[in-house]
Amino acid sequence: MKILLLRLSSMGDVLHTLPAVTDMWQARPDLCLHWLVEPAFAPIAQLHPGVTRVIPFSLRVHKERWRGLAAALRDLRRSLRSERYEHILDAQGLYKSALLGRLGGSPLWGLDAASAREPGASRLYHRRFRVAWGQPAISRNRQLFAQALDYPLPETPSDYGLQVAAARLRKDTLAQPWGELVQQPFVLGFHGTSWENKEWREDYWRALATPLKQAGLRLLLPAGSAREAARARRIAEQADNVVALPPATLLELAALIVRADAYVGMDTGLSYLAGALGLAGVTLYGPTASGRFSVAESRQATLQSSEPCSPCGKSRCALPEAKNGLIVCQQSLRPEQVWTALSPLLEHRS
Repeated sequence: MKILLLRLSSMGDVLHTLPAVTDMWQARPDLCLHWLVEPAFAPIAQLHPGVTRVIPFSLRVHKERWRGLAAALRDLRRSLRSERYEHILDAQGLYKSALLGRLGGSPLWGLDAASAREPGASRLYHRRFRVAWGQPAISRNRQLFAQALDYPLPETPSDYGLQVAAARLRKDTLAQPWGELVQQPFVLGFHGTSWENKEWREDYWRALATPLKQAGLRLLLPAGSAREAARARRIAEQADNVVALPPATLLELAALIVRADAYVGMDTGLSYLAGALGLAGVTLYGPTASGRFSVAESRQATLQSSEPCSPCGKSRCALPEAKNGLIVCQQSLRPEQVWTALSPLLEHRS
């Protein structure tokens, strides 16, 4: 039985869907899962053995080129309908994902109005499921899949299903571009985020480099934009064990992650990817809530800001201090706290 999953973005959302895919793969081996996803995150979906086919489609790119949008949607419609899916499951709960699901011509299932991120999208579904808010995203996805695909909700811990992929990445030639960088112990620092108020201070990163150096570790900083690359260079200029990494693909970063000793990261997709691949580390939460978004793994520690305003859930800080570039909740997460949380994880590294 062939079904189509709609989970287009973001990196964190795609990763938080993987445990539900593992549940389905184990409980319903009769199902053949295809996944419609943004091209940037297609490599993540391809890592899971329970995904038979990944269909990359970028609505964002085509929206910027209106002339090609209609043709791209016609091509997608033709491709999806040729598969004759038993049904289509929208795990995103947005108008855009529901509308793309309608192109498939098969029964479209998704969250009900009380459960979807955009309640009106539920009107486009042929069958709707209720999944309570106020719980981790991973749990919500697992509950949706179990209801929609008709199997008992597993009581086992969440499993990203990437063990085979991680082993392959360790042997893969994808690590070749890193050369000597992977020959010495290192910790990855995921400093880039989609919200500026989730970023950690540059002097905090430099302060963290000191105990890392004393432990014989370097701090490697990847960058996904020109702004992040400039910040990584500034941090590296004042700490001799910090390296600003060159641009890399998502799979090249994954190959680096499986060779690292640990990570320290903001609430960002690369922190989730590291956790999903089994890397020990510490994730910092200021404006967002660790309980809703954190990676549910025993080898990951989470630090939530102790400020009264945290978590506010807002992409812009409303406090007066923010006008001067000071994000109070992130400043309260001190480098010494992070090192205290990280050092026990490093003691158990393999």
